[in-house]
Amino acid sequence: MSTWHLTDLRSRPTAPRFDRGRTYWRDLDWIMLMAAFSLTIFGCLLVWSASKADMASPTDPYSYLKKHVINVLIALVLGFVASRLDYRWLRAYTPVIYGASCFFLLLPFVPGLGTRIAGAQAWVSLPGGFTLQPSEFAKIAVILMMAAILSEKRDIESEPRDKDVLLSLGLAIVPILIVLLQNDTGTVLVMGAVVISIIAVSGARTRWVVTLIGGAVLGILLAIQLGLLKQYQVARLTSFINPAADSGGSSYNAAQARIAIGGGGLTGYGLFNGPQTQGRFVPVNESDFIFTVVGEELGFIGSMLLILLLGVILWRAIVIAYRADDLYGRLVCTGVIAWFAFQLFENIGMTLGIMPITGIPLPLISSGGTSMMAVWIGIGLLQNVRLHAVRNSP
Repeated sequence: MSTWHLTDLRSRPTAPRFDRGRTYWRDLDWIMLMAAFSLTIFGCLLVWSASKADMASPTDPYSYLKKHVINVLIALVLGFVASRLDYRWLRAYTPVIYGASCFFLLLPFVPGLGTRIAGAQAWVSLPGGFTLQPSEFAKIAVILMMAAILSEKRDIESEPRDKDVLLSLGLAIVPILIVLLQNDTGTVLVMGAVVISIIAVSGARTRWVVTLIGGAVLGILLAIQLGLLKQYQVARLTSFINPAADSGGSSYNAAQARIAIGGGGLTGYGLFNGPQTQGRFVPVNESDFIFTVVGEELGFIGSMLLILLLGVILWRAIVIAYRADDLYGRLVCTGVIAWFAFQLFENIGMTLGIMPITGIPLPLISSGGTSMMAVWIGIGLLQNVRLHAVRNSP
């Protein structure tokens, strides 16, 4: 069994100690933070434009934007807390975080509490018209749990033991199966990418990575053949192969998305002026298809700026992972990088018709409070790893 346990609690400091000889604020990765702040503000403008026509209250055109801004402010606070928590404290309490995450994943199934949106029973209703999607936080729990287990190598070991890999996989599959029962295939795909990436970087034997990739492909094919996926899920996953086959049904979203993006040209129609966006032709363009708003209203230049800023975040995250002073920090960074990279590629790709349609948001841009909170917690974890490495540098 892994040596990962809670006895480290007795030696944990009572307060964050990142300021030994250096200040917390000076040692942050400000390049990443500035890119993330810029994208968040960028996203607020895009959500406002996308929601004006059909999401805002008739008496208050700013109502949906106000709700989004509240979620952003909460997300920024959570990101700050995640960056300030002591590294050993976070690692020691990973079992508690994991257990709480699995518990919250079950709440959407509670009658009167869970809410079904777009066919997925993945949300919990909150007062004030807000909702919570526990699967977003489950991504973080899986990352922390796998990093904690796979980083516990003995001195004579150069790679994780097979039983530790099996243990991490067994614990990861529990939340993944619950999310699959919620019919949230997009989140399952993201979590699968996270699991494979962490195992690959942990130093585990190559056969584990090959087996997982092959098993994932086989599992998807079997799920389709055995009817384990709903018909609308199968239609969404396969519509990008032949988008003209059902342009009025499963391919409608993708077709309208391409029309909107193609119509934007080089500079776009201008914010709040896109005919597809303001005419409500692209469904859920405030969340899943928000990239169509960028393409139509800000054009190729605006789209490239957005992608560039997302690329800056991934670049700085890779730098932090490379400079991490322990395997645990490197694996946490790897999980966050895989999460962000897969999700942004899938989201943008499905609007361009090169990836299947799944209900996952564009990080830092789309509306969706839980997603915004989880992403900023992920950024906070990246900063935490950086601060830990800087603190221990000579």
